[in-house]
Amino acid sequence: MSKVILITGASSGIGKAIATFLAEKGCKVYGTSRNPKHTDQFSFELIALDVLKTETIAAAIAFIIEKEGRLDVLVNNAGMGIAGPVEETPTDEMKAVFNTNFFGAIEVMKGVLPQMRKQNFGTIINITSIAGYMGLPFRGVYSATKGALEIITEAISMEVKNFGIQMVNVAPGDFATNIAAGRYHAPVLEKSAYKTKYQTNLDLMNAHVNDGMDPLEMAKAVFKIIDTKKPKIHYKVGGFMEKFSVVLKRILPDRWYEKLIMNHYDL
Repeated sequence: MSKVILITGASSGIGKAIATFLAEKGCKVYGTSRNPKHTDQFSFELIALDVLKTETIAAAIAFIIEKEGRLDVLVNNAGMGIAGPVEETPTDEMKAVFNTNFFGAIEVMKGVLPQMRKQNFGTIINITSIAGYMGLPFRGVYSATKGALEIITEAISMEVKNFGIQMVNVAPGDFATNIAAGRYHAPVLEKSAYKTKYQTNLDLMNAHVNDGMDPLEMAKAVFKIIDTKKPKIHYKVGGFMEKFSVVLKRILPDRWYEKLIMNHYDL
């Protein structure tokens, strides 16, 4: 039986790559976008869903259940980026990113859990980030949103396990997507104490994304997880050094690790 899958943020980037690949593998995929356009150009069904509007979440899930009678997998992928010195990043912008990356993901999970409990099976995969395992300079708010999602997934996993529901995090490193174009950047202020270092790191962030891995690797990882009877809670998909940095954080003294990160970002 092909799996019925809901993927948020599927109109571009990693979400689109996952949705396209899973559809090719025979899954019944429903991708979502806040404003679906040119839906005939996608190999899967693209429907409307805004993670900030609970009524659209409920409508999208009801539409899928009415058509398919079940929902096997949720891939919580919708998100947005943010960059800037914390001191100079408007608090409203920080809240907006938390609302999308963290609270928005929670709202979609809350939306699918009743159906998955009723079925007594289901898998929820939250797309987080390797950046969520560490505080990165000028990306602290983004790291915090993804780190929070990693931790709450662990908690929900214990709450829903008895209902036959699997909770999984997949943390990508740098991938070649258009996330930089949609990222909020705190302005580089002429008189800022952070001006030079922030500009250097902003250029570095964009270069990392442009030179990142093919999103197809994320799609393959998600497919493998869906096809696994008892998946782990945490997966990391990225380059060797990106994944090794998480290991180093676990084993090195805090200040040693901090020094490594600062040297990497020329701070």
